[in-house]
Amino acid sequence: MTPDAATAIETAPGETEQAAPAGLPAPAFPAFLPPGAADVVSENSAVHREVSYAIAIGFRRLAMDIWLPRNAAETPVPLVVWIHGGAFQLGDRRELPPTFAPDSVFRRLNEAGIACATVDYRHALEAPFPAQLHDLKAAVRYLRQHAGFLGVDAGRIGAWGESAGGHLAALLGLTGAREDLEGGLGVQGHSSAVSAVVDFYGVSSLPDMPAMSIPPGMMNGPLSAAVPNGMTLEPGPMLVGGTADAALLAAASPLGYVGADAPPFLLVHGDSDGLVPLSQSELLATALADANVRHELISVQSGDHCFFGAEDRLDGILGSAVDYFAREL
Repeated sequence: MTPDAATAIETAPGETEQAAPAGLPAPAFPAFLPPGAADVVSENSAVHREVSYAIAIGFRRLAMDIWLPRNAAETPVPLVVWIHGGAFQLGDRRELPPTFAPDSVFRRLNEAGIACATVDYRHALEAPFPAQLHDLKAAVRYLRQHAGFLGVDAGRIGAWGESAGGHLAALLGLTGAREDLEGGLGVQGHSSAVSAVVDFYGVSSLPDMPAMSIPPGMMNGPLSAAVPNGMTLEPGPMLVGGTADAALLAAASPLGYVGADAPPFLLVHGDSDGLVPLSQSELLATALADANVRHELISVQSGDHCFFGAEDRLDGILGSAVDYFAREL
């Protein structure tokens, strides 16, 4: 990039330029960009799309979409960070599980007067843990930095995730006071703590996860073509760099971070989940109880992963999560 092109990039609010050698213009490479304008998508929602909440050298920009309620009864409004699943290997912020109607999570939160930021984060082969947690913490700090512009309450932020996203939502909730896990991305100077967590069928202890049954077609097909030779397709070991080291797996697990300062939790898990067993949420519920943290565990009868087998009750399941945030936030 030429010096003239570099100076054309605007510095984001709150960012300072790096010092440049004498005689050269200072390049203005921001660590994040402001939200920009929102598009009205329904009578209930306006969306800031493709918001660059963190920009890091050597990586793609990390983006979020921010769904704002248009007819909220109060202002500023609470906000929930939605974290997608995908075994730390697939998915993005716009994709919901195949059992969920498109945009249903974002739309339902807005209908309840709650904003929603749906957030991308780095996958396991892009960067090992704790990169994913660093990304989400940067997203929360970004939302606090721009809370006034967005019309959201920086003191009422929750986290909601499913599967791998549930795992990360739990970690986000349990590490709000851990400065060593903040990371250096994006906005600085704000807390990354959240006030409530909803965890849909997430893993709480990677060392206690059974081995995943990997279909033979995944091993040599186009879906795995970019996986380095010798790299495991097991989500937990891949998340920590391709090793089954128990200490690293434990360090990437919510269970080890439970303390009395944790926010309230709602855990929702199918009792027939063949991918992440119900025992994973039970382990976390027990740890929360031992730490005297307010929590609730809902077991969905005949529910498999993504609540397959319980589709006729999905409306109520999503409603219980939205109602939970409406109470807690």
